Amino acid sequence: MESSEYQTMYTVETRHWWYVGMQRITTTLLRQVYPGRHDLHILDAGCGTGAALRYLEPFGAVTGCDFEPLALDFCRQRGLTRLYQGDVLRLPFGDGRFDLITSFDVLYHQNVGDYRQALHEFHRVLKPGGRVLLRLPAYNWLRGHHDRVIHTARRFNSSEIRRAFTDSQFAVEKLSYANTLLFPLALGKRLVERLRPPDGRTSDVTENPPWQDKLFARFLYAEAAWLTRRNLPFGLTVIALGQKQAIPSGVSQ
Repeated sequence: MESSEYQTMYTVETRHWWYVGMQRITTTLLRQVYPGRHDLHILDAGCGTGAALRYLEPFGAVTGCDFEPLALDFCRQRGLTRLYQGDVLRLPFGDGRFDLITSFDVLYHQNVGDYRQALHEFHRVLKPGGRVLLRLPAYNWLRGHHDRVIHTARRFNSSEIRRAFTDSQFAVEKLSYANTLLFPLALGKRLVERLRPPDGRTSDVTENPPWQDKLFARFLYAEAAWLTRRNLPFGLTVIALGQKQAIPSGVSQ
């Protein structure tokens, strides 16, 4: 990701409609599987500038890990201290340490390499019965200028994530798309970009008028309520929740 994107994320992610909407979806799903829990040991793998660390705090003790020193510097500006520099393919933690691992829009990145290896690492550092919650961009055919700026290596579909979870010994508890209601707007934007490619090195994440953030966030709030009961059949994002299964004796990772 371009270095300037970290500054933009740090500036807008507590109010930008996409970030606050995804926060609502995340916390709603976690309250459903961890009702009344405040004692979890949580790892945010690829924590970026740290906004998620803050909204995960009500669920327990949260540790952030990121490969990029600049991202960790922004985390410290938020007053966060439980931080580690590390690669999601080689996490700097012992086996069975965490109850929950979150990884939000990380495994798509060019620097990650084989995302399935990261899932095996998540399995290793989770306690028995621990969970992993992923958020990833959907559909390779939706790649656009935004993906070039943030160094996207791949976008995903739900079938790929289901197979990867199974291969990594995770039982699928929730697998859905999200950001569905605004899908037509995003699709239209991508089609326009192909006719008139944008200039510059900035992503889709920008400062918006407050009214726009409030309006668009409402669509994701509605999806958060829906996802507690059912899945969404398509969208700009894949949401996946899996639970660690024991590896049979004699089978290596």
